Amino acid sequence: MPTPSMEDYIEQIYMLIEDKGYARVSDIAEALNVHPSSVTKMVQKLDRDQYLNYEKYRGFVLTAKGKKIGKRLVYRHELLEQFLETIGVDKDKIYEDVEGIEHHLSWNSIDRIGDLLQYFEEDKSRVKGLRKVQENNEKETS
Repeated sequence: MPTPSMEDYIEQIYMLIEDKGYARVSDIAEALNVHPSSVTKMVQKLDRDQYLNYEKYRGFVLTAKGKKIGKRLVYRHELLEQFLETIGVDKDKIYEDVEGIEHHLSWNSIDRIGDLLQYFEEDKSRVKGLRKVQENNEKETS
């Protein structure tokens, strides 16, 4: 299994390739706010671990293994964003919170969060009920 740092790189590479058709070292460095030399080192490690194929000066592509994990990491991120939005977390906090928790949850927990979101989506009155509870709690603490 990839480390949390490796996951961040795989996820970013996957998103860039899906969006632009390619991922350059400079794009990854900018997106992750790291130095290009750090990206190069990680790309070499991901190549050794068979998440991507890297050729110096020619670029890289995700392997089937890398694509599968990248897709799942993007799904996890989007699911957690949706979950936090559904439970009423302030929009300006969601991205930072997801970045803080996504590597610390098991895939079993992620699947249960998906089940919970499905429960809320099946009947929108459930979300309204949750909002009502939150409003009442906020009134009590004010």
